[in-house]
Amino acid sequence: MHIAIGGDHRGLRFKQLVIKVITDAGHSYHDFGCFTADSVDYPDIAREVAGGVAGGAFDRGVLICGTGIGMCIAANKVKGVRAAVCTDVFRAQRARQHNDANIMCLAAEDENSDIAEIIDAFLTTPFEGGRHSIRLDKIRAMEG
Repeated sequence: MHIAIGGDHRGLRFKQLVIKVITDAGHSYHDFGCFTADSVDYPDIAREVAGGVAGGAFDRGVLICGTGIGMCIAANKVKGVRAAVCTDVFRAQRARQHNDANIMCLAAEDENSDIAEIIDAFLTTPFEGGRHSIRLDKIRAMEG
C-alpha cells in the first residue's frame, strides 16, 4: 500500500515511529509534514493528506496530533474521507470493517506500545460491506 502520512509539531517524534512500522511492514509512504518542532496548524496537514487519499493517490492515510481528534475533525471535512481516531486494535478493526475508514488518526500523547498492532489492524482489516455499505451510501449522500 501507498500511505499518506502527516502530523503536527506535537506528533513529530511519534510520526517517526509510525513511519518505521509502515516501512517495516513493506508499505511505501509520502510524508506531508511537519518536519520541525515549530508550531504548525494541523488543518493544513490534514487537508493535504485527506486530499491525497480522497483523490486516489494514496490507499490510506495516517494523521497524528496531540489527541488525534483535531486531525480527525479536519480530515473528515474533505469529501470522500472517512477518518477515525484509532486508540486500540479493536477500534482500528471496526473503523475498517464497519466504516471503511480510509484515514487513521493517532494521538501522539498516547504513545501506545501496541502501535504496530494498531497500524497493522488498520491496514489489513477488510471492509465487511453488506449492511455497512448501505450506511456508507447514506454518509456519501450527506456529503452532497
